[in-house]
Amino acid sequence: MKNKMIVGALESCDLPELDLHQVQMRVDTGAATSSLHVDNINEFMKDGKRWVNFDIHPDVHNVDTVVNKTLLLKGKKVVKSSSADKEKRVVIKTAIQLGGQEWVIKLTLTDRSSMKNLMLLGREAMQGRLLVDPSHEFVVSDRD
Repeated sequence: MKNKMIVGALESCDLPELDLHQVQMRVDTGAATSSLHVDNINEFMKDGKRWVNFDIHPDVHNVDTVVNKTLLLKGKKVVKSSSADKEKRVVIKTAIQLGGQEWVIKLTLTDRSSMKNLMLLGREAMQGRLLVDPSHEFVVSDRD
């Protein structure tokens, strides 16, 4: 347990490959996978590889700003939501920066517009790196 970063139930992270900075996320040990809110998800083939194209709102306070991204599709995963609904989601890999550290995580892309936090950090992304203190928020990051 030594050398693990202690985080709170809410933190802010950067996803530099997606041009997202200070993204407020829910740190959720009850969720296996991490997810990010995006719009207009389109899968396609290029040079024999599967790709995904999607829109992101980098400023949650200004939904008029839209950034379009295209990344390699790393796979698909069936995810059971908090309401017990099952959804097949596309999976990408991207770097996350949190508390002065950076590592690569898998992210499922979905519509989280009805959720309070547009990103959820699940167990798989935390494994071996983080310990969660649910009684605190923004332990290693600033409030946006």
